[in-house]
Amino acid sequence: MRMRTYVAGQEAYGDLEFAELALGIDVELFRGPLEFETDSDRAAREDAARDILADLRREAEAGDEIAGWDALYADALSRTVPFLRAVRGHRSGAGEAA
Repeated sequence: MRMRTYVAGQEAYGDLEFAELALGIDVELFRGPLEFETDSDRAAREDAARDILADLRREAEAGDEIAGWDALYADALSRTVPFLRAVRGHRSGAGEAA
């Protein structure tokens, strides 16, 4: 039997979904998807992420401590590259040592 986890009445089906529900941050929006994304999709996602991050920072400056922590988390996510996407972009034998 598996234990169920709920956040604000919604069931979380994994650690990532739990974090998204608890923090209110869509990880893929800031980090990017693990699968292929077109240039136009990436540009639209990054524009939306920048707008949301700017809103979080404004809310933090106005005194909302939770928004401040969310802004820090979202900013850190936007500076990461998902491992699987990074591996797909790496070509064996194309480095300096080859």
